[in-house]
Amino acid sequence: MNKLPMPAIEKPQSPLSAWLRIIYSSPWLAVLPALLLLAAVLGWPLLTLLIRSFAEPHWGLQNYQWFFNAKVNLAVLSRTFSISAWVALICVLAAYPYAWMMTAVSSRMRLVLILCVLIPFWVSGVVRTLAWVILLQDSGVINSLLRASGFASIKLIRTQLGVVIGMAQILLPFMILPLYSVMRGIDLRLVQAARSLGAPPWKAFLQVYLPLSLPGVYAGVILVFILSLGFYITPALLGGPRSTMLSTLIQTQVLSLLNWGRGGAMGAVLLVATFILLALVAPLMRQRHKQVARD
Repeated sequence: MNKLPMPAIEKPQSPLSAWLRIIYSSPWLAVLPALLLLAAVLGWPLLTLLIRSFAEPHWGLQNYQWFFNAKVNLAVLSRTFSISAWVALICVLAAYPYAWMMTAVSSRMRLVLILCVLIPFWVSGVVRTLAWVILLQDSGVINSLLRASGFASIKLIRTQLGVVIGMAQILLPFMILPLYSVMRGIDLRLVQAARSLGAPPWKAFLQVYLPLSLPGVYAGVILVFILSLGFYITPALLGGPRSTMLSTLIQTQVLSLLNWGRGGAMGAVLLVATFILLALVAPLMRQRHKQVARD
């Protein structure tokens, strides 16, 4: 007699394998924990602050009317964007040659340069700002060197220039890393081809290398600019009354005056202004990317 084949016995699946199969079939589930965490630590506080800006001391737009009717608030808002723009510009000028050097040197030297970029992340921002207080004060290292060289001392501490210098140094790694990630993917043979066709070095750089590196410039500028808008420690320690940024006013309203309504209105205005600025810049960036892709 022919024996009937035994039915295959399926092994029970472990909970982990079943969960991985569900994630594989629905990839959006993989990012669900991160989205929930982001909503808990960022979305809920922002929503609470926004509600309090309308609800305290009573429901209405009185906090926003106070903000836009006070000239000092508008001046501080304008100064905040101005300082952030200067910091982004200085970071671009300082980070671009450094990032290019990271792609041009040997692998061992590249590790040293990357280490120099990462070391500041291991030091607290407060410590670095206090170091700048020592360097920029009237009797500090910089002014002592200027006087020893025969030059007049410069007022750096408690000025807008000192705030820009300190913020640019702290945010410089956030500009270098996006630039380096883009520059390392540029094919240098394109620059060599331009040189072989008779283009001088400066023209080959401006027409070939620079357009290809612009995505890194855009990413670094947006990152540094947005981070600069919310800086508090560095402007508070290095700046003065004429270099006050909006974050300092928010801290005064919330922690010193316990006026959560006005502080929330300031934060909402800064957030909306940032979104509007990004919405205006985004089409220009997309247009530039399309032009570079066509070229």
